[in-house]
Amino acid sequence: MTHHDGQRSGRDNGAAGLDPTLMTRESWRIFQIMAEFVEGFERLSPVGPSVSIFGSARKAPDDPDYQRAEATARLLSDAGFSVVSGGGPGIMEAANKGAREGASASIGLNIQLPREQTPNAYQEIALNFRHFFARKVMFVKYASAYVVFPGGFGTLDELAEILTLVQTGKTRRIPVILMGTDYWQGLAQWLEKTMVGAGNADPEDLSLFQVLDEPQAAIDAIFAHYRDRDFEPSPQEREILLNL
Repeated sequence: MTHHDGQRSGRDNGAAGLDPTLMTRESWRIFQIMAEFVEGFERLSPVGPSVSIFGSARKAPDDPDYQRAEATARLLSDAGFSVVSGGGPGIMEAANKGAREGASASIGLNIQLPREQTPNAYQEIALNFRHFFARKVMFVKYASAYVVFPGGFGTLDELAEILTLVQTGKTRRIPVILMGTDYWQGLAQWLEKTMVGAGNADPEDLSLFQVLDEPQAAIDAIFAHYRDRDFEPSPQEREILLNL
């Protein structure tokens, strides 16, 4: 037996020694993932234009960011946009609360987490996810814009996700608005001076987002983006979203 054959045999023996119960659980998890996608598509596809709002779960109702998120969501809702949040507390609660007070749907995409994620009471449509990746698809697939308030790693994750998808052409170009100059300006400067400066992104990539402060300015920026086009995806964009 050659050394190569011995290595292959060892790998085969290792695979044969896997716990069959674990393998069965892994296989059945596929159906759980499928169910999350199917429910998300069925419940969100009829909703119409929507805006996904992100931000910290740790903001209290007396926090200025919470109040700005609530005001922004109310304006969006009255302007005809359903508002989608992560369904939890903090900025997510503010977004759902503002949307519910307005004319359009308040939607929460809840995720099961060990801590921080308690569903808020302002969701009119509530979906529940075990898997972050399925939830992320739902945030992107039906969004006409992203509005991102100050937050932590989860907020940065969602921001990086949409910027990457737009940059690489895996989703359509939508407005990405960072709310709060004091909070986001340092990141914007780092992206320009360090990331673009090192050649790891193109200068035009910085136009994928804008930094604003006032709720009405965010709504104006979204409408400016769609001034010469429809809020609904074009046939070409639908094809892109189909393969998201």
